[in-house]
Amino acid sequence: MADSTKPNRAAEAAVAAHYALLLGIKSPWQVRRVDLKLTSNRVEVDVEHDPEAAVACPECERSCARYDHAPQRQWRHLDVMQFATIIRARVPRCQCPEHGVVTAQVPWAEPHGRFTLMFEAFALTVIEAARSYTQAMEILKVDWHTIQEIVRRAVERGLSRRSTEAVKHVGMDEKSFGRGQDYVSLMTDVGGRRVLDVVKDRDTASALKLWECLPAPQRDRVEAVAIDMSPEFTAAAQQSARHAVIVYDKFHVAKHLNEAVDKVRREEHRRLLERGDKSLTGSKYLWLQGACPDGDRALSFAELCARNLKTSRAWYHKETFTEFWAQPSAKRAAKFFQQWFGAARRSKLEPIKKTALTLKTHLFGLLNYFAHPITNAISEGFNSKIQAIKADARGFRRFENYRYRILFHCGKLDLRPAIS
Repeated sequence: MADSTKPNRAAEAAVAAHYALLLGIKSPWQVRRVDLKLTSNRVEVDVEHDPEAAVACPECERSCARYDHAPQRQWRHLDVMQFATIIRARVPRCQCPEHGVVTAQVPWAEPHGRFTLMFEAFALTVIEAARSYTQAMEILKVDWHTIQEIVRRAVERGLSRRSTEAVKHVGMDEKSFGRGQDYVSLMTDVGGRRVLDVVKDRDTASALKLWECLPAPQRDRVEAVAIDMSPEFTAAAQQSARHAVIVYDKFHVAKHLNEAVDKVRREEHRRLLERGDKSLTGSKYLWLQGACPDGDRALSFAELCARNLKTSRAWYHKETFTEFWAQPSAKRAAKFFQQWFGAARRSKLEPIKKTALTLKTHLFGLLNYFAHPITNAISEGFNSKIQAIKADARGFRRFENYRYRILFHCGKLDLRPAIS
C-alpha cells in the first residue's frame, strides 16, 4: 500500500518553497510551514534559521556559535490575495566575544519592528497618498496606533539619514498646538524648503533646544536666521549660532503694522458709533488685506480715505513702510527708515508710534535683510498643511505625535526602509 503522507509532504514542501520565493526567504533562513486559516483570511508562515548555520552578531557581523532562541515573534507582511500574511519565527541568539549574548537580525524587518520592510514601504506610500489617516487605516486594515507607529519609525529613520551640511539659512517661527496660549517652536531650512524640527513651547529654553537639531559644527556654518522680534528667539540664535546674522522677518513686521492699524480702527470705530456713524462697520479686512470678503460696503475704500479718518492715516503709514524692503541697499534703507520713523512718530496715532519705536529698536535686524534677503515665508507656507494635519487628527493629546506628523509631511525625509 502506498504511503499517503508522501503526496501531502510533497505539497507542503512545494507551498513552503513557493512562499519562500514570494517572501524572499533565503539561506540560512527557510520556510518550514504555511498555515492557511480560511475562516480568518490569514496566512501564517513559520520561518526558522538553519540549526547548522552560524549566527551573525548584529553589532559586528562576526559569525558566532548559537546560544539559544528568543521567544517566538511575528511580523505583518503584505497581503497575499485577500489574506493577511504573518511571518512567525524564533530568532536565534548568539554569544559574541565582544558584545555578549545578542539576538540575530532578521533580513525581512528592521530591529524591534512589527512589520516587514515591504509592508512598511507600502504603508508609507498609502499614508502619503491618503486624504487622511483614517482612510489609510481602512486601506491597510490597521488601527490608529499602528499608523502612528509606522510614522514614528519612518521619521526616526529619516532623521538618522538626513544631511544638514547644505543648511546656510534657517527660519524660526511659532505655531499653535492646543487651545489658548499653547505653542510649539519650529525651525526650517530656508534653502531646502523643509522643516528641520519642532519643539514644545516658545521660550528661550525651547528655542535653544531647537538649535540642537543641527550638529554643533553646522551651527557655526549657518550664515543667517530669519526670526520674529521675540527676545527668546533672538537670545537663542545669538547663543547657538555665533556667526549667524539675525534677520527680522518682514512678514512679522507687516503683522505688527497690521495690528497697529487695527487698533486705530477699533478705537475710531467705537467713537464713530457713539455719534451714529457706521462708516467703519465691516471694514476690518479692507484695511488689512485691501478687500472685504462680502464686497457689500456702503462706502468704497477711496471714499473712506477721502474722509481723512485716523484709520486711513494709520493705513498710509503701514503701506508706506513696504517701500523699505524695495530699497537698493542697506544704506538707502536706513535713510528711508529715518524719514518714515519721523513721520510715524509725528502721526499722533499711539499704536503706530509704538510700533515705529519697536522697529527702530530692532533696526539692525531689519537692515540685515539687504545682505541676506531671507524670510519665514517657507514656514508660513506650511501653515495650511499643518492645519490640515491638526484637523485630520482632531487635535493632539501628545506633542510627540504632532511633531512626528509635521516632520513626516514637511521634513522632506528619506522615510522608506532599505529593501535589498
